[in-house]
Amino acid sequence: MSSHREAPATSKDPVADNTDTYAFVSPDHPDTVTLIANFLPFEAPFGGPNFFEFADDVVYYIYVDNDGDGSPDITYEFNFETVVGDPDTFLYNTGPIDSISSPNWNRKQFYSVTRTSRRGSETLASGLACPPCNIGPASTPNYAALAAQAVHPLGRGRTVFAGQRLEGFYIDLGAVFDLGDLRPFEKLHIGGMANSMGVNSTNEFGVHSVALQVPKDDLTRSSGWHDWHHRNSVIGVWAAASRSKASIREPGGVTGGFGPPVQVSRLGNPLFNEVIVPMGKKDLWNSLTPASDSQFLSYVQHPELARLLPVLYPGVFPNLARLTAARADLVAILLTGIPSGIVPGFQNYTGSTYADELRLNVSIPPAGTPNPLGVIGGDLAGFPNGRRVFDDITSVELRAIAGATYPLVDKSYTPDAAAALLTDGLTAANTSYLSQFPYLGTPQSGYNTAPLSAIAS
Repeated sequence: MSSHREAPATSKDPVADNTDTYAFVSPDHPDTVTLIANFLPFEAPFGGPNFFEFADDVVYYIYVDNDGDGSPDITYEFNFETVVGDPDTFLYNTGPIDSISSPNWNRKQFYSVTRTSRRGSETLASGLACPPCNIGPASTPNYAALAAQAVHPLGRGRTVFAGQRLEGFYIDLGAVFDLGDLRPFEKLHIGGMANSMGVNSTNEFGVHSVALQVPKDDLTRSSGWHDWHHRNSVIGVWAAASRSKASIREPGGVTGGFGPPVQVSRLGNPLFNEVIVPMGKKDLWNSLTPASDSQFLSYVQHPELARLLPVLYPGVFPNLARLTAARADLVAILLTGIPSGIVPGFQNYTGSTYADELRLNVSIPPAGTPNPLGVIGGDLAGFPNGRRVFDDITSVELRAIAGATYPLVDKSYTPDAAAALLTDGLTAANTSYLSQFPYLGTPQSGYNTAPLSAIAS
């Protein structure tokens, strides 16, 4: 998964688990950039009566690095407050919720957005309403229109949304974690089963998103960002969540948090902590800023999965098995950005600092015909140039780890034929998206969720 239950501590703290981060030039407003951070993995739509929500005791962040040092230059901070209308009922709602201010909704959430830069901090808005979760047609009729009420303008071309969305990340978890079994290639796997179609394990689950759409010059340094060659055209983005250093638990629950906020989760590039960082260091990685990521360099240069693929698929990856050099291609994709001269018409290089960030060249316009494979599919507006909600990052990263991108740094290397074909058998067509902000689709309602047997059939 991108970052769902990816570390021992966050697997026990889902409300603070940053599952996916996205950064892309907005396709319908190309003078802006959209930043999205998702939290709370595997939200079952029928998960009542205490439906999913942000935590009042977690601070959520989206960070932007625009000078390439791995530290934030711009921070967007989100703080939430839950307001219970009637504590003497067990019901989430006592009637249909036809607006985000409906008195029938018994557990509302509100939040503030603060922007911090070198010039100081500014509260962009407070008391902004979240939408409820999508319960069902009796409780949340016309949910899409209801959620649209929670898209709030912030002035100066900024827009924000915080609430439940349909999971946009698609992957065949059941097969991938079964010893790296990719169903389209199962007959080549050590399991020796017949090839089959991929299964979207995250289908119909929800997530909670904080999403921002802001003008490009909100994020970049003062000049040069209109030119794709210029270093100022590239920003680094990641998201994180923090908790107070200490809390006190008494009968009735947690009475308060004490001490400064401590980071417990972060996410830049998809699958970095999930697949690259070893288990014994995953919680440490979650606690650090990207400026500290040089200590994880060796795991990018020599990824464990690259060693496993030739073992799991005997005879399929002979060239990969012989590739022992440090993976400079993966270092560029994940830790420094890709310099000019490697991919025609493209660069997202931020400098020599090794830092796990989504690197977005904001001067590259949205694609007229997007390709979910992004840059390796000839679409320079997609991953690893930032990340769009529909990008097929599982296939892209599988192919990169398998050696498909190594000729970018060593033209004498010939990738195995399978490296350019690897996929878990899913495409963006498996998930629904919106054509406008916040782009992630309308969450499935609990009432409409089909039994697993019906989904399988």
